[in-house]
Amino acid sequence: MKKIVFLLLLASISCNESPVPKPDKLLDEDIMVDILYDTALLQAAEAYLPNRLTENQIRIKNYIYLKYSIDSATYYQNQLYYASDFKKYKRMYKKVTERIVEEKTEIDTLVAEEIRNKPEKPPLERKKITGNNLKDNKDTLSY
Repeated sequence: MKKIVFLLLLASISCNESPVPKPDKLLDEDIMVDILYDTALLQAAEAYLPNRLTENQIRIKNYIYLKYSIDSATYYQNQLYYASDFKKYKRMYKKVTERIVEEKTEIDTLVAEEIRNKPEKPPLERKKITGNNLKDNKDTLSY
């Protein structure tokens, strides 16, 4: 009987709408999407060029705190709050992914346009080597 009561109590607690309390300073969902987007870009940059951020003294979390005028507690409270709602968090990450794909498409288009508009270099002239050329240039050849 005690096990059944415990399981019912556990089930009622786990079915609670929001098990994580609302943060003191709740960030708008769009702001949180921007934060997730910036974090994703910075983490990708760090993975691709690991020393570049360090050389420029950029720490990802500090950059986010400064850019969005938040502190670490606000960041973590909001991260936990939004992550506790799986459907909402998944929707937010979908927005981040769509934004990254959109940016990549735009960049790829610009690069392709740049390549198309780049003037062609004339092919290099190759000097035909003949026996006469070798005789004329034997001083420059060393064995």
